[in-house]
Amino acid sequence: MAADKKKDSISPPKNFLLPFILLLLSKMSLHGYDLIQRLTTFGFHSLDQGNIYRMLRKMEKEELVCSEWDTTGPGPAKRLYSITEAGHTYLTSYASQLEQYQSMLDQFFTMYTSMLELYIPPLRNKEDKIEESNEDLRRNHDGTEKEEDR
Repeated sequence: MAADKKKDSISPPKNFLLPFILLLLSKMSLHGYDLIQRLTTFGFHSLDQGNIYRMLRKMEKEELVCSEWDTTGPGPAKRLYSITEAGHTYLTSYASQLEQYQSMLDQFFTMYTSMLELYIPPLRNKEDKIEESNEDLRRNHDGTEKEEDR
């Protein structure tokens, strides 16, 4: 049960946040709050909103994203973030690196699965089960063998 809780609490590494933000912004411009909501669908469950906005400002300084004030909706003006050409270039490069990493992971899991097969006992065939059933029938309820089997 403890392993299940640990498995449920696993979230993507923080350095995955930047490419996921760029990926989302490559589809459409988004407000920070909308961006945070969409990131949770990718498995980023415990996001600190302050950190996300700091990260967006840093990405803006690095010219990966740009923002403008959106005054069209009700309430106060909100920043609307968009990906830049440099952001697209970064995202393409990062995706290429992830593809190489995925190849390494595929190799790892292929080896890991084959290693597990060495330690998992093979399923017994039906004939073994039939023999066991026949033996069980020859035994009395108290665990002693019937007279004819002696």
